[in-house]
Amino acid sequence: MGNRKIVEIDRDLCDGCGLCTTACAEGALALDEQGKAVLVREIFCDGMGVCLNVCPTGALTIVEREGPGYDADAAREHVIRTRGIEAAAAVHPGTGAEAAPVSSELTQWPVQLHLVSPVAPCFQGADVLLAADCTAFAMGDFHSGHLRGKALAVACPKLDQGQEIYLEKLTAMIDQARINTLTVLIMEVPCCGGLSLLAQEAAARASRKVPVKKMVVGLRGEIRSEAWI
Repeated sequence: MGNRKIVEIDRDLCDGCGLCTTACAEGALALDEQGKAVLVREIFCDGMGVCLNVCPTGALTIVEREGPGYDADAAREHVIRTRGIEAAAAVHPGTGAEAAPVSSELTQWPVQLHLVSPVAPCFQGADVLLAADCTAFAMGDFHSGHLRGKALAVACPKLDQGQEIYLEKLTAMIDQARINTLTVLIMEVPCCGGLSLLAQEAAARASRKVPVKKMVVGLRGEIRSEAWI
């Protein structure tokens, strides 16, 4: 065991935004129970420092110290377990069925909630997936596991403007497009919760009832919880 470069985290500076956990293609970072970034295992960190580029508080640095070396095979297996084989193949050539193309399950365009017409044919009587922007990047099985058979609308409750417009569109999907179900897919970070609140308020405003499911995605792409709301 010799010296090598590895990430170091200042917990006092970490604000729990989670951006580093999704930026790390090796899955080396996660949020702990206190909402602070932690190193999952030293052998998963390649020391390249990509995570530093997204940290808004400067909580991450690359230091040189003694520790076990980066293990690409272990990191690949970790990514397969937590994010799926598609995510692993994107950063670890030679993983699984890398040569087999992955089919998209997207059946309409546009998908951004500001741009979609809530009464477009794709939404008529459809099962609708309302997904936070980041979910598709965190989940290796977003298309095959969650988008298949659904019409899609994506939004970010933190960055997007015009929440009232979103409420009107979601209410119109329920009342006018007469959607069948609404599934809200959000990340576990606090800023994502606003999207499920919008869906709940739209369902309450609508004149007809529609089943609404909330699914919360962990920062490594796993489903942390799901429930009808």
